[in-house]
Formats: sequence, C-alpha cells, structure tokens
Amino acid sequence: MRLAGVSALLTFVILCAFALAIGSLTVHRIRSDFNRQVSETAAELGYTRIRFASGKLETPLVDFTTSHAVVKVLSVAQHVLFQEPASAPSLGAPNLQEGLTVNGYRVVSHVATVRLVLPNGEEERGHAIIQYGRPVGPTEETVKRVELFLVIGVLAGSILALIAGLAIARRAMAPIAALTSTAAEIARTRDPSMRVPQPVAEDEVSELARTLEGMLRELDAARSETESTLARQRRFVADASHELRTPLTSVLANLELLAESLDGDQGDAARSALRSSQRMRRLVADLLLLARTDAAREQPREACELGQIVVEATSELGPVTGEHEITLEIHPAPLLAARDEIHRLVINLIENALRHTPPGSEIRASTATLSDGRVELIVADNGPGVPAEIAPTLFERFVRGAGDRGGSFGLGLAIVDAVARSHGGTVELAPSESGARFVVRLPGRSDLDDDGQHHRPPLEAIVD
Repeated sequence: MRLAGVSALLTFVILCAFALAIGSLTVHRIRSDFNRQVSETAAELGYTRIRFASGKLETPLVDFTTSHAVVKVLSVAQHVLFQEPASAPSLGAPNLQEGLTVNGYRVVSHVATVRLVLPNGEEERGHAIIQYGRPVGPTEETVKRVELFLVIGVLAGSILALIAGLAIARRAMAPIAALTSTAAEIARTRDPSMRVPQPVAEDEVSELARTLEGMLRELDAARSETESTLARQRRFVADASHELRTPLTSVLANLELLAESLDGDQGDAARSALRSSQRMRRLVADLLLLARTDAAREQPREACELGQIVVEATSELGPVTGEHEITLEIHPAPLLAARDEIHRLVINLIENALRHTPPGSEIRASTATLSDGRVELIVADNGPGVPAEIAPTLFERFVRGAGDRGGSFGLGLAIVDAVARSHGGTVELAPSESGARFVVRLPGRSDLDDDGQHHRPPLEAIVD
C-alpha cells in the first residue's frame, strides 16, 4: 500500500510538471494565434480603400465582421464615421502602436485611405483610422477547457497510477504475504516441519522462500535431534533414579543397624551417614518423580479423595510442625489420580509453608469442588510471603528462597507444578493480603449419588 501510494504521488508530481509545461505552451500558443489573426485582419482592413457616398459606406465590410467582430472607421479627429455592427460597443481610444484589450475585445487600430463622394459628384481623398476588435471570450473559454482537460488528465493519471500500483504491489507482495502467514503459523504452532510456499517466478522472493525452507529443514532436524537426546536423557534419569532406590534402601538399613549398635564417635559417624543417606533418598525420590513426568510416564490412576489425602499428609507432618498451627477446612473433592503423587504434592506445599514461615505462624489448607467440576486445594499462610524477585521463577527447579531454613534442594514447588501438570491441572501463587497463598486446581471425578446429592460429610480437623 505504501509503495503504491509513493508511486502514485511521484506520478502526480510528474504529471503536474508536465501539465504546467504543456499547458503554458498551449495557452500561449492559442492566445498568440488569436492576437496574430486579429492583427492580420486589422492590417488587411488598413489596406482597403473605403468609399463614402451620401454618408453611407459603399465598400462592403461584411467579410470582416464575422465571429462577432467589430469594425469602426474614425476620422483623424477620432469622430466615428461608420461602425459595423451599428450597436457596437466602445473600443476605446485608438492606439496605432500595439493591440489593446478593451471591454472584452482585442482591438487593433490602423490608418486607411478613404474616398468621400461630394454631392456634386466630386471625390475627395483623405485618411481615417480603422479599429478592428474581436471578442476574447471564445478564446478564453478555449483556454479554460484546455486547463480543465489538463487538470482532469493529471487527476485521472494519478488515480490510474494508484490503482495500477495497488494491483502490481498486491501481485508482487502476494508471495511475501504467504511467507509471512506461514512464518506466523510456524511461530504459533512451533512446528518447523511446515512447508514454506514456493513462488513460481524465479526472483528474489523465490530465493528468500528457498532460503527459509532450507533454514526450517535444518531447524526441524536440529529440534528432532535435540528432542531425541532429551528423551534419552529423561529415560536415563528415570531409570537411574529407579535403580538407585534399591542400593539406597540397603545402605539405609545397614546404617540404621550401625547407628543402633555403635557407640561413641563411631556411632555419631554412623548416624551422620544415616542422615545424609536419608537426604539422598529424598533427593532420588524427587528426581525420580520429576523424571517420570518429563518422560511422560503416567502412574496408575485410582479414585481418591483429595480431602482425605490432605488429612493424611498433615498427620504425617505433625511431628515436625513445631510451634506452627495447621488449620484444615475439608470439603468433598473426589478425583482420579496417582494417590502417591498427589500425597507428595500436598506434603511439599505444607512443608514449603513450614519452612518459610516463622514459629507461631498459621497455615491453612482447604479443599473444595468447583462449579465446573474441578477440585481445588488451597494452602495459605500468614508469613512474610514470597519475595518479588523470585516469584517469576518460583516453580522452576533448584530455586531456593533466602529464608529457607530447612536445607531443601529447591525441588519442592517444581514437583508440585510437575504433578499438577501431569494430572491436567494447574498451580499458581495467588494474590494474598498477607503471606503466601498457593492454589492447585485438578480435574475432578463425579462423586454424586443418583439423587444428585453429596452424602459424604465434610472433614474438619485442626492439627497442632
């Protein structure tokens, strides 16, 4: 569009310059021809001998009065002796040097020889002034028509140039538009395997299309290779984490026996190694869970109650709550899920609240079934909240807050996010007036009887 507009503007400027030049020359030529014709006719009248008899003109001047022209014969004293037509307008004082425009007439004056027939039949010769005038109106109308035609020509030429420019630009930009549309679709779908339309013409656009096609082929190959490598790495991590559980279990069992049977420094060393091994087991379990979700290995799903899982997880954390107060508000929230993974999700959210809030803080957990059939878990606290600088990366792996006093690995919330996504749900840090508020929403499972009513009573508990 812009290219067509610029082309039309340039055409308009060129046509204006052309019209000014041609118009000026044409108008000058029309007026010059008119003035020349008037001067030639007036000169011809000057060489005509005019004969008067009984006060009347005997020499016919009809040939000179066509085109509404006016002829006047004046004496040397500028008295009108004769004029044709009789009602001719005033042509002003005669000027023998050059032509004048008077009362809409181009007037040229010349001296002519006249003969006057006396009553006794004798003739006297003398001189008179002949004024010849022709109206300039028709000539000026011709000039205006020429100017109008030039203006119409300029406008019509500019409009035609704009239309032609739009048509040419649309045809020329059609391959570019197709490339742009394909690129936008590739950006939306992130699928570099899509084909780029190839223009028929062999020009710069077709060269660009072939270059983009080659680039996309290479990107697709690189993406396939990267995805294959990542898939192998995910399978390796999942398999390695799974295989590590058996030797770790054996190591833990042996260290527990040693910690109970040894005393002194050896017992302290055994108990320290036991604590480190237990920490390693938790890390391996976390990595195994993340690796399974990355590798899209779905665990068996079963019907379970989210509220019951929350109660069990809270009871399990009872010994480590310390001075924290955990309040539960449980309503029926049935779902179809991997129970162990949902249990781990709840454990991690409550542990996160315990770890990042000072003693005496209150932690609230609630479950409910939403109107759209999804189930919702909310874990909130009245602690210091989440620092703004880590909020955007809160659910990424190995992200730890500055106030973390539990020595975590930074995988807790990443596991919460992975479990929620693997079950088709979401987790978010919701706005809160004080503290942190995490909201988990998962697809629910209908738990209604035939009469459409819930018959499972709500669960309420307060764990100190």
